[in-house]
Amino acid sequence: MYRSAIYDEPLLNELLGSTKEKIKPLDLLPRSLQRKEIIDIPNLDETQLVRHFHRLSQMNYGIDSGIYPLGSCTMKYNPKICEHIAGWDSFTGIHPYQDISTTQGNLEIMFELERLLCEITGMDYYSLQPAAGAQGEFLGMLLSRAYHEFNNDSERNEVILPDTAHGTNPASATMAGYKLIELPSTKNGTVDLDMLEKTLSDKTACFMLTNPNTLGIFESEIIEISKMVHKAGALLYYDGANINAIMGKTRPGDMGFDIVHLNLHKTFATPHGGGGPGSGPIGVKIKLEKFLPIPRIARKDGKYLFDYDVLQSIGKIKGFYGNFSVLLKAYIYILLMGRDGLKEASEIAVLNSNYMKKKILKSGKYEMPCKELRKHEFVLSCEKLRQEKEIRAMDIAKRLLDHGLHPPTIYFPLIVKEALMIEPTETESKEDLDKYINALIKIADEDPGIVKNAPSNTPVKRVDEVGATKNPILTWKMI
Repeated sequence: MYRSAIYDEPLLNELLGSTKEKIKPLDLLPRSLQRKEIIDIPNLDETQLVRHFHRLSQMNYGIDSGIYPLGSCTMKYNPKICEHIAGWDSFTGIHPYQDISTTQGNLEIMFELERLLCEITGMDYYSLQPAAGAQGEFLGMLLSRAYHEFNNDSERNEVILPDTAHGTNPASATMAGYKLIELPSTKNGTVDLDMLEKTLSDKTACFMLTNPNTLGIFESEIIEISKMVHKAGALLYYDGANINAIMGKTRPGDMGFDIVHLNLHKTFATPHGGGGPGSGPIGVKIKLEKFLPIPRIARKDGKYLFDYDVLQSIGKIKGFYGNFSVLLKAYIYILLMGRDGLKEASEIAVLNSNYMKKKILKSGKYEMPCKELRKHEFVLSCEKLRQEKEIRAMDIAKRLLDHGLHPPTIYFPLIVKEALMIEPTETESKEDLDKYINALIKIADEDPGIVKNAPSNTPVKRVDEVGATKNPILTWKMI
């Protein structure tokens, strides 16, 4: 592989102008890095090598390739101007150990971003420290615990979640030491107020809620829910995974939420997927402000600084302060969009979702339980196809690959049988939406054998996912 990129020895010496000792390619490497044996790879020329890696790159699928309707994950297009600005030397050349007097611009951006997020969500204070949405959730649970302990109410050790809770909520609450209580939804897919009232007690620390929930349904009784939770002495926590549906329309803080976490890599168009980087800022009402992690970004005498002098803080949860490049891209995105732009993004996301849902359901091939009106995403059921043709959600997802389309989230939320969770986002054209709709309808009409054996024209066929889960290879060495 590397051999093809090294010129032959006579030409190398000619190019280097060596008239004395002839230079060998290996002499350019320290002996500690030199191979003991020649690697057995083909001696390719540069053209072949470039084309090989270019073909490999084309096998990857990302939001730049096409529609990426991964429900609950909000894989929206990332404006290239945000990427470009984040790559400026002015930002990439900054070192976290620089004297704070030389990083005033970075601190100002983060300080302003906190205030922008407060305005968008209706919260009083923010911390940008969490490096992922799940870490933001975990921090939210730690803040809940600190709040109750401060108020001499440490017996509150239960967290209530609806069965439509976002996937990482149970883990975040458990890691913080809480006992989980799952609340079944009504037939409409929303919180059952009667069940909530019976479940709330002097043991309840917090109620974690995603709104719209993972079915894409807005919890219209949220004000009543807020009153019930606060009357019981508990806190109301907002999972911001789906805030892309309500930006500029309504705010969690106005609904009565005490703690909010956001996913900047979902809502504010910073890169998402592939393991990072992410960002999960946490916002709170004023009664929880003193528990936020240190350091806090503060402004004093016209200068920005990191404030560590916060007595009731839960402490530090991440090295340094957040993922700056992600924060920067979100800051640029918000400034470019403005209040009206963010509102329009939500409106188009909801429009696209309901357009797709309506046309797919009209075909009669798929079903959708619970309320008909959805926000930015909707969850179809393939149960009818399973019963009639033995085609499952996994089969549909794999067959979409043959159509050159990325499949949606499947089998989530668990309360929908054979679930397909589709979120088109606001950045897709009607042409792309129609292409996806037509593919889903066509697949439902195809021969079951073809669908169940998909994919058939991808570089990698269907893998043994159950086997991979049960027998994971936890080493970089190939076996």
